[in-house]
Amino acid sequence: MASRRSLIRRTAALATAATAAVVLAACGGSSDSSSSSPSPSSEHSGHDMGAMTSAGPSAADSPARGGHNAQDVSFLQGMIPHHRQAVAMADLAASRAKSPQVKDLAAKIEQAQGPEIDTMSGWLKSWGEKVPDDNMAGMESMPGMDHSGSSAPGMMPDGDMNKLKSLSGDAFDTAFPRMMISHHRGAVEMAKTEQAKGAYGAARTMARSIVTSQSAEITEMNKMLGKQ
Repeated sequence: MASRRSLIRRTAALATAATAAVVLAACGGSSDSSSSSPSPSSEHSGHDMGAMTSAGPSAADSPARGGHNAQDVSFLQGMIPHHRQAVAMADLAASRAKSPQVKDLAAKIEQAQGPEIDTMSGWLKSWGEKVPDDNMAGMESMPGMDHSGSSAPGMMPDGDMNKLKSLSGDAFDTAFPRMMISHHRGAVEMAKTEQAKGAYGAARTMARSIVTSQSAEITEMNKMLGKQ
């Protein structure tokens, strides 16, 4: 009996020791795991930092898009009244011109330059710059385009505008293209300066379009006048 009780005690002691070893091993494994692996919060933080780095610089750090300079402002403030005068001249053709060619050209000028006036005015407003007053007075002296303080290229003096208003029929059909050729040449000159010195991409694109379209119209008007 004594030996049997002794065997039972030894067996129980071994079982207790084995259980303790298992518990200690489990605790040690848990500790190692927590120390070697990042917590869920640290994993999330690392992911966010990686995403921010891969996304590159913020919009605030990027160069400003569509930047403009003083030349752009000068071009728009000069071209708006220049266009307005061309539209005013073209508007006379509906009731005074006899030639269908002159009437068609005048309509084309109005359709092209009217929307451009609105676009250029919108740019100036968005930049906090002054939009020229919507009137014909004082338009012979417009700012910028390396013509500050002098007559803007191609602008018709009040006397020539009043003369055009007094004409009709064949006389108008001759005077209109002659005056408009000079007017267009001034616009082309202004637009070429903008292409060379401007910074605002959309304004330079418009300037290129003005050079192309108005140069073609000059050729068309020269043909109307019998010039090649």
